[in-house]
Amino acid sequence: MSKNYNKLAQDIVENVGGKDNIGSLTHCVTRLRFKLKDEKKANDDVLKKMDGVVTVMKSAGQYQVVIGNHVPDVYEEVLDVAGLSSETAAQETVGNQKIMDKFIDIISSIFQPVLGIMSAAGMLKGFNILFSVMGLYTDTSGAYQLFNAMSDALFMFLPVFLGFTASKKFGLKPMVGILMGLAICYPAIQLDTLSGVGEPLYTLFDGSFFSNPIYMDFFGVPIISMNYTSSVLPIILMVYVASKVQKWLDQVIPDVIKVFVVPMITIVVAMTLGFLVIGPVATYASNMIAELIVQARNFSPIIAGALVGFFWQILVIFGLHWGLIPLYVNNIMTLGYDNVMMPFFATTFAQTAVVIAIILKTKDKKLKSLAVPSAISGIFGITEPAIYGITLPRKKPFIISCIAGGIAGAYYGYADLKEFIFGGMGIFEFPAMINPETKDMSNVLVGVIGVVIAMAIAFVLTMMTFKDEEEVIEITEESKPTDVVNRSNEVVSSPMTGSVKELSQVADAAFSEGLLGAGVAIEPTDEEVVAPFDGVVTTLFPSKHAIGITSNEGLELLIHIGLNTVQLEGEGFTSFIKQGDTVKKGDKLLEIDIVGIKEKGYSLETPIVITNSHDYLDILITEENDVSTNDVLIRTLV
Repeated sequence: MSKNYNKLAQDIVENVGGKDNIGSLTHCVTRLRFKLKDEKKANDDVLKKMDGVVTVMKSAGQYQVVIGNHVPDVYEEVLDVAGLSSETAAQETVGNQKIMDKFIDIISSIFQPVLGIMSAAGMLKGFNILFSVMGLYTDTSGAYQLFNAMSDALFMFLPVFLGFTASKKFGLKPMVGILMGLAICYPAIQLDTLSGVGEPLYTLFDGSFFSNPIYMDFFGVPIISMNYTSSVLPIILMVYVASKVQKWLDQVIPDVIKVFVVPMITIVVAMTLGFLVIGPVATYASNMIAELIVQARNFSPIIAGALVGFFWQILVIFGLHWGLIPLYVNNIMTLGYDNVMMPFFATTFAQTAVVIAIILKTKDKKLKSLAVPSAISGIFGITEPAIYGITLPRKKPFIISCIAGGIAGAYYGYADLKEFIFGGMGIFEFPAMINPETKDMSNVLVGVIGVVIAMAIAFVLTMMTFKDEEEVIEITEESKPTDVVNRSNEVVSSPMTGSVKELSQVADAAFSEGLLGAGVAIEPTDEEVVAPFDGVVTTLFPSKHAIGITSNEGLELLIHIGLNTVQLEGEGFTSFIKQGDTVKKGDKLLEIDIVGIKEKGYSLETPIVITNSHDYLDILITEENDVSTNDVLIRTLV
């Protein structure tokens, strides 16, 4: 059963500035991609510390909240909380973007919704070819033909899918976009269909790159027949033109006939322009782009491969890899393969090998618990959890993964690795390297060798260089430097009377997993809450259930009274201080109605957390089972 992400969605919407601040919203494999009307209204720090959020990125005009593998579920909840539909969420409502930002946003919005099913179809096609090569069945069997139909359908009718997603992006009625996609795939206007029917009327641009036989005309104007099935650029441009036509017609057509007249005229105008001008120009442009890319790569495939392999993960971090996805898709659709972008293939395995090495070397239980699922995810091509949660914050492991990816990419450039169909990710991409025409598997071997190279280099370098933060500076009473011994360590007195429990036992993952910092929890038996040291009240929540205090030496402490008690909206809490007050150790901060709060069904276990615990070498918790106010609760080592 899937987890309920409604509370997470509410918190995300609130901290991106509220639903009125959301211009548009899409998602990819691991992240929510917001277009905010004012990014200054977003609470970056709150979102980064939120349970269920890996990190926050700002790139390509997007405010990206990295979630992880369950992002589709969170996306649906965010739509519901923000009052958006999947159609309106994707529409652009924010202006003043840079040209590159606009391009990335358009491409990602159009291709993101299709990539999942496209990967699934590619995997199915790849496995179908693999199984026939293995002799499980022949390529003339019913099983092969049936599986082929399941997988080929998307690629044959790709303009239909892109017609739908492009319509949502450009504001065209989606059903119109679907019809346009179907129209350009209509067999009667496809060049391969017409060429088998009869002789052409004449040949246009005979003897040139643009040579094309003419089989029909439109009131005397030649219709340049193309093979639009599996095409990418023509339908996107046609839908864009149609969206402008529809917008103008909506302003001039009377409401009483608008519902059917506007789609009819839009289709006629946009599709006529599409068949006569847009489609042929876009197709020629696609073919020329593919040819130019191949020629440029042929100049130095090793250098080109090394650059793609080294920089791919950096592009992924900023979401800029979307600018290259159309080139990859276009190459497969026009050339029958891609060897330009494929040097990126080993980068996910390099990242995974780095994480595996960290798992073997680290003694940090929290880091190990984060690294294990990240490694598993990386094997299947999803590396954002590894990048944002493990390697990037530590810098060196991330650089190692880039170096290993670059070396493997250079090998792929040298060996001319090709992918023939749009495959899955990670290990599921191998079947896409089998040539569907010849059943040749030599590219699979090239792919495996590159993965071995990347993983070996990444693993060895990480094993040689990685050290836990605690191991970098080993401090003992005998070996402490003089300046460390002479610096004052902090003491946090207990702000409450009650029983002590480990933070890991708290029934809230944000605290129990240490996401908010190191500390302890208390089950209070007395109603008084006092200041644990001299300092300043930096935060007092309106609900009074949580207090943030910063000591005079800079220790930042959060006292979170009870779990989910924010929902009481202050009931059961009496405050004796306000935000900004200076307090002395033992000063009365709050009184809590223990009986009343428990009667309402709320737990009063109180996490007491040092939110900047990363600034300290160690956090020492009392070994006592029960404490009173002003007893020593926590000691820090600096």
